[in-house]
Order: sequence, then structure tokens, then C-alpha cells
Amino acid sequence: MGRGKLRIYLGAAPGVGKTYAMLSEAHRRVERGTDCVVAFVEHHNRPRTEVMLHGLEQIPRREIEYRGSVFTEMDVDAVLARRPAVALVDELPHTNIPGSRNAKRWQDVEELLAAGIDVISTANIQHLESLGDVVESITGVRQKETVPDEVVRHADQIELVDMSPQALRRRMAHGNIYKPDKIDAALSNYFRPGNLTALRELALLWVADRVDEYLNQYRSDHEVSAIWGSRERIVVGLTGGPEGRTLIRRAARLAEKGAGGEVLAVYIARSDGLTSASPKELAVQRTLVEDLGGTFHHVIGDDIPSALLEFARGVNATQIVLGVSRRRSWQYVFGPGVSATVARESGPDLDVHLVTHDAAGRGRGLPKPRRGRLGGPRVMAGWLVGVVGPLLLTLALTSIGGGPGLANEMLLFLGLTVGAALLGGMWPALASATAGSLLLNWYFTPPVHTWTIADPENIVAIVVFFTVAVSVASVVGLASRRTQQAARLRAESETLSLLAGSVLRGDTSLESLLERVRETFSMESVALLERTSEVDPWTCAGSVGPARPVARPEDADVDMPVSDRLALALTGRVLPAEDRRVLGAFASHAAVVLDRQRLVGEAAEARKLAEGNKIRTALLAAVSHDLRTPLAAIKAAVTSLRADDVEWSEEDRAELLAGIEEGTDRLDHLVGNLLDMSRLQTGTVTPLARETDLDEVVPMALGGVPEDSVVLDIPETLPMIFVDRGLLERAVANIVENAVKYTPDGTPVLVSASAIGDRVELRVVDRGPGIPDEAKDSVFEPFQRYGDAPRGAGVGLGLAVARGFVEALGGTVTAEDTPGGGLTMVIALPKSPAHQPVRPELPAEATT
Repeated sequence: MGRGKLRIYLGAAPGVGKTYAMLSEAHRRVERGTDCVVAFVEHHNRPRTEVMLHGLEQIPRREIEYRGSVFTEMDVDAVLARRPAVALVDELPHTNIPGSRNAKRWQDVEELLAAGIDVISTANIQHLESLGDVVESITGVRQKETVPDEVVRHADQIELVDMSPQALRRRMAHGNIYKPDKIDAALSNYFRPGNLTALRELALLWVADRVDEYLNQYRSDHEVSAIWGSRERIVVGLTGGPEGRTLIRRAARLAEKGAGGEVLAVYIARSDGLTSASPKELAVQRTLVEDLGGTFHHVIGDDIPSALLEFARGVNATQIVLGVSRRRSWQYVFGPGVSATVARESGPDLDVHLVTHDAAGRGRGLPKPRRGRLGGPRVMAGWLVGVVGPLLLTLALTSIGGGPGLANEMLLFLGLTVGAALLGGMWPALASATAGSLLLNWYFTPPVHTWTIADPENIVAIVVFFTVAVSVASVVGLASRRTQQAARLRAESETLSLLAGSVLRGDTSLESLLERVRETFSMESVALLERTSEVDPWTCAGSVGPARPVARPEDADVDMPVSDRLALALTGRVLPAEDRRVLGAFASHAAVVLDRQRLVGEAAEARKLAEGNKIRTALLAAVSHDLRTPLAAIKAAVTSLRADDVEWSEEDRAELLAGIEEGTDRLDHLVGNLLDMSRLQTGTVTPLARETDLDEVVPMALGGVPEDSVVLDIPETLPMIFVDRGLLERAVANIVENAVKYTPDGTPVLVSASAIGDRVELRVVDRGPGIPDEAKDSVFEPFQRYGDAPRGAGVGLGLAVARGFVEALGGTVTAEDTPGGGLTMVIALPKSPAHQPVRPELPAEATT
């Protein structure tokens, strides 16, 4: 059983006749004997549409009760059980009533298609998901019922039901679409002529694009290489030169003359990279063609005419616009040029326009020799050795009477050829070999000062010399090139090795990576640009360098795309093709680093959520146990006091009231700690610091403990500290109360302070049981009580809140063992930066 076929009648607005056309098609199929049923058709009380339902089998609808009302929807199960050949399903984007089989009607249609049932449906252009923003900007109405574009795009057949805005408004005015009480409002709002015209154009263009897709698919399936001029597509060949803007504007004017004309600008880049074109000029031309409604394309190809023609035929273009060559007349000896070659090989189905421009015939310059590998001074030295060296050697040899002999002279000239090859490469060595052969023939081969050679052996010697010289020059030049390539590859391998090492080490600093890119390629600035979609503007994810980063990849000297939404942009100079390989690796790694940074951030957020969940769980446990205990005691005491059948004495009444007061204090303390912990977890603790003395804060923190349970030892000479008095008082109170709780009765807690270096330390010393070293950090975690001591009346938040407040003040809280047993809490606070100890001024001489 194959999949059913989907046919959609698409309209620009309600009332154009989609349902009527669908029912007409159903009648035609029934007349031909096709088993066709109406699964769901909404006639909206339109008489003409309702009449078309007569004579067609209708599947009963399913009734669904929702919020006290009864609604009807398509009964998918009934349609599947009936299994017709064709089912009519109106309003494809419709949202089903809650309780239906599927949330959307197009999902119901998918089930019918999967069962092998052909479906005919309807939809309006404003219901396509991708056009929601466009339709809202036109009509001011946001469509809530939408259908994914892929559902409509993958339909086997799409038929546009078209009607002019004037005819549709007349149909509306005659009452053929809406009820009379809604006509005036509809005509003055949604059905305005401008709205309908824009929606109609939107529908026509969308269907035209689908037709192009079908045509391209057909040409691909049937391997059609000939150009079918069904639509004017104009390809503009760009070279990156100044004439590009003129060509783009001329192509846009040509496209405007034909309905639906399209402009495609293409730059053919050689496989060795974008080294012959100006990236800035290409960026300007890209922006221009996009502003004019065209598209910009990059194509790689060493044979520019063939690549251009292949691209034009691939997009089914009808015209090619090229500029008249900028070469001078004498440069045509190297070939006919791209324009002439394209015009000759385009064939009868592809028109070629040659456009004149201001730069025509002014010359484009010869390609610059690629000397960068050896360096300009070295190449110049090679030419001097290869050309001037033989002349100087000849002068020196001729000044010597008799000379060393022809064989030795040839060896000397051969040495110059080797030297020229080592310094300047192949071409200076060839020049040296040629000059050496001619000079040997003229000055040193009898008869001298003539080009003739009397002795055949000398002829052989000269030929052998030239051959050996050329061979040596070739070998030496090849070895030099291989040496340069090896050095470059070694540098690349070292760079990639460092890059791979950073990957293995897990380096997550995007700025350091971009700085390495800038230093490696000697750039002014490097920026990693990203965007959320192809239509959104670029944003800078990270940048380095003194120069201001570019806002778009097109504005950079080097643009290395990582994906459609991520690109590496460099400014400073244009890189050769061989450098782009390594740059591509850096760009890919930059994308990985960016993703890793975001994953680290997401992991941190996840940890915070996990900690928050842990705290909430512990809070629930605390509420269910620790908070209920004092509440139960308070309720029991209050209930006892309210009892009418018991006569309480004054002592009993006072004891019950004291129990209520104690339970209330415990509740207040627990709730205060819970609120403080909540502030710490949400990061809303903002200290209001000022200079204060420690001996003013600590006594205020002892209000919650018995008077004889704490011994204070705080010198008045301590330096001032810069803290929030309220936060410090709360932290000290929690730590002291915790110490008093675990100290044996009759043994006071010692609270002492001292100044050490640039900090002031407050020590809270108890003589309790103490805790092992491995638990000294865990006691500061929320809802933790060491050993779950039954004496603890709190929820385990006191020390956590104390540490949080002290750290917010720039201090630390640590736990140490008390000599002789017990635990000492050390609070270290920074001194006030403005406080300087004042030494008393003594007179120079003491008097009595």
C-alpha cells in the first residue's frame, strides 16, 4: 500500500473560492467513477458552497464537548474505516478542539495519506508558518492557526485559486462571504484593497517559487542540460574589479523589463584562493546586488569561462552580463579573454551581453609573480649572480693571460649557475646558464670573438655545459622549493599541533584563541561573528586587536565562514590561499571553543538549578520536621491555656507562656535563616559597608544567648574594619549560638579578636565534642548538621548563612580544632583601607 497523494487549493484570502473549486473537482471525480467522500467541509452558510455538497457522500463528524459546549471535528477513525479513494478535508491549518485525535488538522491529513487515501484540501497563504511575520506586517493581524511550510511544499499538486482584489470585495459586498453585519468591518479592515493586493502577490510569488522547484527537479531527473527560458534569469560575471557595480545595475535594469526577472551575481574564484580580487570591493558588490533583490554566489573553478557557463546552465539562466575586458590591446596575445570565450561557447540558448565601462581597455596589470616565499632581496641577489656574475667572471678570466682552460672555465660558470639557483630559484639560474654558454662560446672557444666553434669537441662541451647547468638549476630550484614547502608545512604542523594541544587541554578562552590567530597571521583585528538566522544581523561573539572589529564578514579583509551562522573575520591584509587552510582549522576550533563556553555556562546554570532543587527538597524536609516542632509546642500551649475545664495556676500559666515565647523565638530564628539563605542563593545580598569597630558589633550579636555563656576578649585598640554591620552581626550571632549549643553546661564560649597583618580575626572558641577534619567544610553547607545531632533545634542553616554573609563582606570563615578539645571558628575580615594607626605625638624633650 503506497502513500496517498495530496492536492491543495491555495488562496490569497478567504472567499476566493477554494472550497468551491475543491467540491467542483470532487463532482468531476465522482462522475468518472472515483470513490470520493467528504471527510470535513465547512460551507460557512454560503449558499453556493452548500449546494455543491449535494450528491457527495459525507462522513459523519465526531462530536466533542469542551467547556460546556459541543463542537464537531473530522472523525479520522471513521474515514480510515471507510477507506475511500479520495477524501475532501477543508481548512488544512485548522486547530482541533482539545480532546481530538490530533492537535492540528494537517496531522489528521498525514494519517489519511499514510493509509493510502488521496486527500484534497484547502489553505490560505497567510496560514503558512514562514509567512506569519510578513502577513502580520501587511494586515496587522497575527494568524494563530498555521501549517508548516513543508506540509504544503511537499504536496503532490498545488493549485492557486486567484481573484482580483476588486472582484473579491464585490463578492464580499454582495454577502457571498460573510454575514451582512460583518461586511462593513471586513471591507474597512482586513479586506482593504492594499491588503488583498499584497496577499495576492505573496501567493503568486510563493506558488511561482514552487513551480521553479518542480521545474528544476524535472530537469534534474530527466538530465535536461538545455536552457529553458521559462523565466528571465540573468547571471552577472564579476571579477572583483571596479566595473562590477555597473554590471550589476545593468543586469537589474534588464531583469525589470521581464516579469519575474532574477539577478544572480557570481564570482569565479580560482582554486588557489581569493588572491586576485579585492575583498572590500566584492563586499560592496555583494551588498549592492542584495539591495537590488538579487543573490551573490561564490564558485570555485580554474577555467573561468567553463565554470561561468556551467553555473549559468545549472541555474537555468537565460542571459549573462559581462564587462568589456580591462586588458590592453597587446595583452590579447595571451588569449581571447573570458568575455570572448563565454560569448563563443554560450550557444544559441544563452544570450551574452558585453557592457562597456570606464575601466575598459585601461589595463588590469600582469599577475604579480609569487615571490613571497623567497623574498624580494633574495630574488634580486639571484638575478645579480645569474646575469652580472658571468660578465664579471668573463672580465676576470680574460684579464688573465692564457686562462685556466676551457674545462675549468666551464666549472666556474657552472658554479655561478648553482649560486643563482640557490639564491633566486629557477629563472635566474636559467638566465645564468644561457649567459654562461654565450660568453664561453664568444670569449673562450676557438675561434674567439665569433659564434662559430672550430673543434667539434668544444661544441659537445658547450652543449653538455648548458644541459648540466639547466639540470643543476632545475634540481637546485626544486630542492629550494621543497625546502620552502617543508618549512611552511613544518610551521603549519607546529601551529596545528598547538591548536590540537589546546583542544586536548580543554582551553575555553575564546579571546586567547583569537589573539593567537591575530599573532599567527599578523592581523590588526580578529572577530568571531554569529547570527541566529540567515536574515538576522551579525553580532560579535568575541574580538581582539587594537582595531575596531567589523560588523559583517563582508567588510573584513579575510572572511572565513564556519557555518551559515558563524564566521571568522580578520582585518589587516589579504591572506594567500595556503594560509587559509590553517585559518580554517582556527575557525573551526573557535566555533568549538564558543560552544564549549556556552556549554560550561549552561552546566553552571544546571548546577545552580540542581542546588536549588536540593535546597528546596531540604526546605520541605525542614518545614515538615524542624518548623513543625515549635509550632506543635506553641499550639499545645495555646490549647492548654484556652481549655475551660482546667484551672491553671499562675506558675503553670507562666510556664506555658514561656514555652510559647521560646517556640516563637525558635520559629523567628529559623525563618530568618531561611530568608537569609534564600537571599544568598539568589545573589541579592548587597552589603552596605562602612567603617566600624569590631567591639561595637560583637556585643550586639550576643542577644540570643545566655549572659554567662560567652566571655568577650576584644581589645579596643583593634583597627577599624570596613563591613556591613547588620550582615556581620547576623553572621557572628549564628556562629556564637552554634558554639553555645555544643559547649557543655558551665563552660563559657570564648570570643576573642586580634589584628594579624592586613586583616582582623575574630575567634569563637568552644569546648564541645569538635568535628573531624573531613567534616570541617561540610558543616558550612546548607541543611547540614554534623552527625544529625538531636540537640540541634535548627535546620542546619546557621553556619551556611554565616559563611555566605562573611564572604559577601570580603572575608572568610574557617573551622579549626581547639587545643584541648572543641572547635574554633575563625572569622577573618579585611582592615579598613582608609584606616591608618595613629601614633601619639611626644614632645622632643620631656619636662617635669
